[in-house]
Amino acid sequence: MTTIDRRRLLQGAALGGVALGAWTPLGARQATNGPVVSGELIELRIGRINRMVDGRPSRSIGINGMSPAPLIRLREGQRARIRVVNDLDVETSLHWHGLLVPFQYDGVPGISFPGIPAGQSFLYDFPVRQNGTYWYHSHSGGQEQEGLYGPIVIDPAAPDPVAFDREHVIVLSDHSRSSPATIFRKMKLQPGYYNFQRQTLVGLLSGRDQKAKDRAEWGKMRMDPADIADATGATYTYLVNGHGPVDNWTGAFTPGERVRLRIVNASAMTTFNVRIPGLPLTIVQADGLNVEPVTVDEFQIGVAETYDAIVTPAETAYTLVGESVDRSGMARATLSPGAGMAAPVPPLRARPLATMTDMGMGGMGHESKPGGPDPTAEQNGSRKLATTAATPLQPAMNHAAMGHGEAMGGMEGMGEMQHGMRDFANAPGVARTPGVQTISPMAADRTDYPGQGLEDVGHRVLTYRQLRALDRNPDVRAPGRQIDIHLTGNMERFMWGFDGKRMVDTHEPFAFAEGERVRINLINDTMMAHPIHLHGHFFELVTGHGDHSPRKHTVLVQPGGIVSLDLTADAVGDWAFHCHMLYHMLSGMMRVVSVRPQGGAA
Repeated sequence: MTTIDRRRLLQGAALGGVALGAWTPLGARQATNGPVVSGELIELRIGRINRMVDGRPSRSIGINGMSPAPLIRLREGQRARIRVVNDLDVETSLHWHGLLVPFQYDGVPGISFPGIPAGQSFLYDFPVRQNGTYWYHSHSGGQEQEGLYGPIVIDPAAPDPVAFDREHVIVLSDHSRSSPATIFRKMKLQPGYYNFQRQTLVGLLSGRDQKAKDRAEWGKMRMDPADIADATGATYTYLVNGHGPVDNWTGAFTPGERVRLRIVNASAMTTFNVRIPGLPLTIVQADGLNVEPVTVDEFQIGVAETYDAIVTPAETAYTLVGESVDRSGMARATLSPGAGMAAPVPPLRARPLATMTDMGMGGMGHESKPGGPDPTAEQNGSRKLATTAATPLQPAMNHAAMGHGEAMGGMEGMGEMQHGMRDFANAPGVARTPGVQTISPMAADRTDYPGQGLEDVGHRVLTYRQLRALDRNPDVRAPGRQIDIHLTGNMERFMWGFDGKRMVDTHEPFAFAEGERVRINLINDTMMAHPIHLHGHFFELVTGHGDHSPRKHTVLVQPGGIVSLDLTADAVGDWAFHCHMLYHMLSGMMRVVSVRPQGGAA
């Protein structure tokens, strides 16, 4: 995706087999960042392409000759018919991330359909039931890492409550000239293979890093507090709309306009911290659904999340920064009122280190607020949760409420922590497997946490607690039961799973009855954040906003944290449920959610 030019527009039209711009519901407001496909029948051809990123050639997989793939523009209420042609020599697929579609068109090989064999095609056919900012990507092997992703914008049938004069779609991604198989193999062979920001003796002695005593305690646990990201700038170039920091993608504006930025994190493995120095961002949409406007200076966006922001730029250029969470690199773009204008690019900030809170020790580490239970957590429901025979009630651990965090204090409690993190008695339902390196003894609600490295940046940073749905939630029933799902891993062996099990270890799905209301507690027993995505559904985050709780399809569960969500299982079928970090999913952090028709067993 680039700023529009005649040559590429015509090229996209020829390759796409459809008329571009045949439907322009926003008139002058509609911005075209690159080729757009729309209409009642869309054809997408998946094939291998050559591309240039910051002046260096590489091989990728794209759609209609480009990566990112063309923007698909739909309208709420239409019927979408999308013919996908596989010109690869291997199987492929496309998943419509966040779209509510019949499960047979969800696009996950082995779960919802068999995939698209080499040389064949598949017709996706579904009603468009929503509006907002979404995206699409392959769910086959590592093809998403190779460039097989693109944005979706669905215009509302009713007047849009968000007023804007211009829009730009901002697709963030991570690109490597190494193959996905190579990246995966290196991470399996050596923990921290791509981590070039480890602590040094000089750093310890100078006091810039942790004290030597503390570092020794981390060493006893075979853990590195600098291990914030698995794949880093050592292998990645971070992109905006397919452009590297040197290429500098540029979006135009007229001073004083309300510019809508539709920001998609289409990366394989990278959590981004997004800001535009000197320009506040008013968040108006999260994961495609409208939220009450909240103005911030920066926000963290997990893999597969989307945020829409309104900015009102003045007569100057601005730099849009997407800094990787470990600060090993950044995606960079420019918003400019005139050709050739650019703004200073801020330097990378100091890399963060994991804290005791990230290790599941509740309030022991530094964060925006002390760890502990959310005192408003029950406001999503109006009655006490009932225990069911099918799923016994297993309350989420949160020993921080008992004051243990304060009693242990700092690294002095490390010995107890080493014991507690391996105490499976505190984690009922977690399998005792080599894939479980740690169990968080004091996991805490961290939905008020801005994200690693953002605690003391000196400006406003978005948290989940600040999000409030613009419209009343469609289902405000109290959940009838709750389940705990532990996010588990062994970073030494690069093994990831749910409840200690990898996808290959169990054929048992998470089962729900059609229409039932369930509270799910996602408990992160690892020291990495995980973006957890449920296909075919939205869920409400339990953050104290009652019937205006924010609704999402992907949630970033912070390390050592708990996220509680209320789910209405209203889509019959088998659905993928997984961490959206590609290599975490491929190594096992994926299960099936089965919603059975009314009358079936829950």
